[in-house]
Amino acid sequence: MVVAGKVFVVSEPISLPDLKEALSNFRVEEAREEDEQEFTLVREVRDLAERPGSLMGIYAEDFITRVFHRGKPVLVPRTFEALFCFAEHAGHLFLVVLEKKRRANLVANRLSEAVFGRVGAIVEARIPPEVLEEFHKKNPEETKVIFFDNVDIPNVNKLALYGPDLVNTDLFEQYRAHGDIWYVVSKAGGYDYVVGITRDGSVTIFNTNDRLAYLDYVLKEVLPMASRS
Repeated sequence: MVVAGKVFVVSEPISLPDLKEALSNFRVEEAREEDEQEFTLVREVRDLAERPGSLMGIYAEDFITRVFHRGKPVLVPRTFEALFCFAEHAGHLFLVVLEKKRRANLVANRLSEAVFGRVGAIVEARIPPEVLEEFHKKNPEETKVIFFDNVDIPNVNKLALYGPDLVNTDLFEQYRAHGDIWYVVSKAGGYDYVVGITRDGSVTIFNTNDRLAYLDYVLKEVLPMASRS
């Protein structure tokens, strides 16, 4: 039971109604020939739905994969689908994509192209290390993992701590003095969720498979973190 996603920021000014207009009926077909077989691959946005201050939808994209059938590779078209949500918060417009990091990045770039005609109008969110430390300190006895990067010790790239009571250890203070918090896994205060958050806006809830509950948590708790960057 894991739901993963990533938070992005829309860097160009645009309203939710204009976003909906740009994404409505978005569909791109691409003819591709591979191993003397012809395929029509589709990229599209569907099932757009408005909520107060947000716009949800499904991004779908076809790709070709090889499967083995009776000892021979066979080309098969497949489709991946990702739930996404544009949401306004504190004067910013965010995008949340419910996919692991690599595919979430792909979806963000595809939506940037669909809306703005180019990659780069939707960029990664940034959560300051001190905000991640606050997230940890809200429930320090439940923190499981903390990673540090930007370490100033020669030939040391990252530092990691595992286990309870991390805030009370001398190592925590030493590591914090030499690097920035990159990743925290802790039980979220006020929730039953075990949550992992990175500075680039990747968010994983390890003990749920409810995508809408995940999305509600991110909109309520993580967007304010990203707004402080």
